[in-house]
Amino acid sequence: MRAVVQRVVRGSVTVGNKIAGEIGQGVVVLLGVGRGDTVAGAAYLADKIANLRVFEDAGSKMNLSVKDVGGEVLSVSQFTIYGDCRKGRRPNFFEAASPEEARCLYEIFNGELEKLGLRVAKGCFREHMVVEIINDGPVTILLDSNKIF
Repeated sequence: MRAVVQRVVRGSVTVGNKIAGEIGQGVVVLLGVGRGDTVAGAAYLADKIANLRVFEDAGSKMNLSVKDVGGEVLSVSQFTIYGDCRKGRRPNFFEAASPEEARCLYEIFNGELEKLGLRVAKGCFREHMVVEIINDGPVTILLDSNKIF
């Protein structure tokens, strides 16, 4: 699994004319699920994101996690994170998981975040979404569960 994690002032997902999910201070997670990803990878990423120290303490050091600051998570499934552009000009998505597998692991990932005590707002799986991200910093971190196993 790959995650793009952005520290935000606020974020939202709109589908059609309806807000599907929104948060205030916290992190927006753009989550890509790849072929061969596992439940263990989903749990690892959830724990890593929940405890990632990307918020500033009183001394202006990034020492606090989204949990520490009482922040929220906006989780958005995004298979395009697995786009491979090495050949040609159009990305291929051969390394992305099937929609069925991706949906399952996306839901497991969100459940793991909730088990860790976080409020999780979600995008809509396999829908066209307009995602608003008001990045704070800017702070953007890239994570990949396959780099630890």
